[in-house]
Amino acid sequence: MANTASLTSRVAAVLALFCLSWTALPLGGGARAEDAYPSRPIRIVTPLAAGSASDVALRILAEKLSEHFGVPVLVQNQPGGGGVIAGRTVTNAAPDGYNIAWTGNNTAIGVSLFREPLDPRREMTPIVGVSEFAYLFVDSTASPYTTLQQWMNAAREKPGTLTVGTSSAGTSNHLAALLFKSDQKLDYTVVPYRGPSELSVALLRNEVDLVVNAYGGLRAAIEAKQVRALAVTSAKRIPELPDVPTMKEAGVPDFDVTSWNALYGPKGMPQQAIDVLAQATTEILQRPDVVAQYKAIGFEAKPIAAAALDQRMRFEIDRWAKVIAQAGISKQ
Repeated sequence: MANTASLTSRVAAVLALFCLSWTALPLGGGARAEDAYPSRPIRIVTPLAAGSASDVALRILAEKLSEHFGVPVLVQNQPGGGGVIAGRTVTNAAPDGYNIAWTGNNTAIGVSLFREPLDPRREMTPIVGVSEFAYLFVDSTASPYTTLQQWMNAAREKPGTLTVGTSSAGTSNHLAALLFKSDQKLDYTVVPYRGPSELSVALLRNEVDLVVNAYGGLRAAIEAKQVRALAVTSAKRIPELPDVPTMKEAGVPDFDVTSWNALYGPKGMPQQAIDVLAQATTEILQRPDVVAQYKAIGFEAKPIAAAALDQRMRFEIDRWAKVIAQAGISKQ
């Protein structure tokens, strides 16, 4: 009887210890403290080459996120394939919040530009918008056209003779030039160049009569007074060039084109990871030092919530699909 009582007592003690350990676990399926997101390095994959303005913007954010989370936030450059290769790296990865895509206008354009596109509406999860930047319409300071209206009048008077330089076919500024041509019913030739660095040189060599490019790619030429900014493509003037009118102010209403960047994840990404990344990114983008760093490269730090980001992506997909179809650009 004594042995039986002793055994019963030991079993009761073990059960009590088990129950105490169980109730001490946090709710939600027994999650452990070390499972809190993020608990290991995060990878952000970008389709852009290292050193580009958008790459710099991403690296500024990644550095601040690393400091905020206390884990490495790594940037992986994977250019090529119009951004599809980089996007697929993320969509094919585990949807655990540790593989993130740096997306934007290029992703929206790619839906209509490629035969086998990456469609963020079906294959990705919006997290948070990050940055935005406008394009400039510029000509040479040696050009006789000192306003955009003068340039447009010349294009109408001499149809088919003027040229506009842009980055390679399918980029945001290339399509902006085509949209301008279509909206204003102008007849000019769009000349794509391999990269934005070539555009200022082409303008100064009189290879083209007008260039559409981001402020970051034109800053040196503008400061050297080699080129003249005729208009900015955003709805408001940019702080770096307060005297340059918007397209509306230059006489072109309803023309608002900006390029933008955002963080997207794979489909099925945990809501906790989305919320944590979005909150941290939003806080970082509101810091004065980050705002200043973005401004220095011609970017606006502009956090956008996931729902609004999804709406913008859908709008841009529809908008550029029409431009691509109207211009007769073949799928790549």
